Amino acid sequence: MIQFSKVHKTYPKQINRSPAHHALKDVSFTLRKGQTLGLIGQNGAGKSTSIRLIMGYMSADEGQVIVLQNRNASPATRRHIGYLPETSTFPPNLTCMELLRFAGRCCDMPGKLIAQRSEALLAQLGIYDARNRRLSEYSKGMQQRASFAAALIHDPELLILDEPMSGLDPIGRAEIIALIHELREQGKSILFCSHLLDDVERITDNVAILHQGHLLYDGSISDLCAQQSTKEEEGVSLQDAFVSVVKGYQP
Repeated sequence: MIQFSKVHKTYPKQINRSPAHHALKDVSFTLRKGQTLGLIGQNGAGKSTSIRLIMGYMSADEGQVIVLQNRNASPATRRHIGYLPETSTFPPNLTCMELLRFAGRCCDMPGKLIAQRSEALLAQLGIYDARNRRLSEYSKGMQQRASFAAALIHDPELLILDEPMSGLDPIGRAEIIALIHELREQGKSILFCSHLLDDVERITDNVAILHQGHLLYDGSISDLCAQQSTKEEEGVSLQDAFVSVVKGYQP
């Protein structure tokens, strides 16, 4: 579904501003069909750059990014991707139903199917009663749920979820985690990006750890935790293993 092969990406020097920034350096990882992969790292590790490359918003300087068997993501490819950005910006006068109709039509969905999917998703996400309210009147948590519905409206086979728990209260987080588990059971392929490593551990089986543009680990959470455990401390968490890997990095 997603394959990074020796990917390099550098942001050029800006006049009177920042120097050239090497965002990704020789990064390779794979998200296979039906798999859930957690992409984790500190701020500036290269996660957002990776997502922009997957979505086709920019191109790699070197290496290959293959998404759904295509080297360059096109509008046609994006119709098979459900993308939940970290921060959603909505036209202030749109209602949630209007947002979903727009998202559905962008994917060439018939109106009847858009209406059916919208009602089901909004009921599942707990915002059906507010479907005709303007999105500008929504709380942060409600906006996040609306954005999730827009990402799912066309029933995509690949999901890119960037900080999907942002702005949600504990009950909302639990509901979204349950929904992601349901999507996994349906065979969806999911790239999950979050700073909340407890959620990553609950949702994914595999992780890719980025740090300063380098890939430090790509594999199962259980193997990572086993590698970082000691005789004195068995059964370490993903959080502990992540900290150990990043602090042990030698550039």
